[in-house]
Amino acid sequence: MAAITFERVSKVYPDGTRAVQSVDLEIADGGFMVLIGPSGCGKTTLLRMVAGLETVSDGLIRVGGRVVNNVPPKSRDIAMVFQNYALYPHMSVYENMAFALKLRRLPKEQIRENVRKTAAILALMEQLVKKPGQLSGGQRQRVAMGRAIVREPQAFLMDEPLSNLDAKLRVQMRAEIARIQRDLGVTTIYVTHDQVEAMTLGDRVAVMRGGVLQQFDSPQELFERPRNLFVAGFIGSPAMNIVEATLDRADGVWVVFGSHRLRVPDELLAARPAVGRAVGRRVVLGIRPDDFEDAALVPETEHDARLPVIVDLRETLGREAYIHFEVDAPPVLTEDTKELAADTDVAALDELERTALAQTTRFVASVSAKTRSAEGGRAELAVDVAGMHFFDPETGEAIYGEQPAAVRVAAP
Repeated sequence: MAAITFERVSKVYPDGTRAVQSVDLEIADGGFMVLIGPSGCGKTTLLRMVAGLETVSDGLIRVGGRVVNNVPPKSRDIAMVFQNYALYPHMSVYENMAFALKLRRLPKEQIRENVRKTAAILALMEQLVKKPGQLSGGQRQRVAMGRAIVREPQAFLMDEPLSNLDAKLRVQMRAEIARIQRDLGVTTIYVTHDQVEAMTLGDRVAVMRGGVLQQFDSPQELFERPRNLFVAGFIGSPAMNIVEATLDRADGVWVVFGSHRLRVPDELLAARPAVGRAVGRRVVLGIRPDDFEDAALVPETEHDARLPVIVDLRETLGREAYIHFEVDAPPVLTEDTKELAADTDVAALDELERTALAQTTRFVASVSAKTRSAEGGRAELAVDVAGMHFFDPETGEAIYGEQPAAVRVAAP
């Protein structure tokens, strides 16, 4: 086992493309760190530099305290799991898992013992004689993981290993990966585009954008205290609702957006004193979909307010329903929000630009499926105002008191 440290690590390609810029990170021995960000943000490049598949332009990468910048990949004692499995089709499951051990010229008995022990962990004992073509996608991914585990490396590197699986199988394999990593205690770096995977798997999550590390923190801290507008919009599903607003003082502090006014509670002002100092200024208001509820289903409390809306669309998903509606306030149209929309799909970016012209912003509320709200009808939503987020519209930085650190060292 080994800690992995990045010290001002950068990657610049010969054409001048800067894929990674001065990244400082530390993954504790036995830690599970997830790298996440939109396509092209540099997360896979960072992983490949650890593996030795990409050279480091500047900075140092340490594995177990040893600088590995110029160490050949085969000598780094690191195992990598790819999204396309990379199995040898002409070899059996046993032969695929044993291949790296044979290259090390280990005794046959030791190879057999290691492979069978790993196959038992992964429930592959009955598949050892089969070829990859005879296996399901989930079984092939288990074999790819088994080939990494059997080597007993210092660290695992996983590059979107679940992206080729269907939704149900992804959930199952996600639980498997978490269990195996916990049981083995091997330092792991996991790259994904799926923020649900990031939030459920990682002890710590590193959010990348344009080669720059935006925030490195626990999943819960990223969700509750995003450092900037980009992290706030990227983490969470459905995404945070973001709208232009102003802060006003009239028997307390209020946030005003369009025809709507929400009271900013004293508890929030005490926890984030810079919000009170921003009264009279334009701000960006963020409200998580989970901070809404159908007002008819909950008693009114000191931490919520009422928001009348017209329902554009209702999506029912078992125990919850997504209520889509528009507010009469302009959307936040910055490079952050454009990139977040484009990362979703082209339609999302088109929708953002459409609402900008109409000076309206589309919101989503996640409420109980017991709601009687119907498309085209009116509804009243309770808002947990204690959970509101505020950002500087010029810099995109979150408004707290003191700014949370962009990078936090992962604790054991």
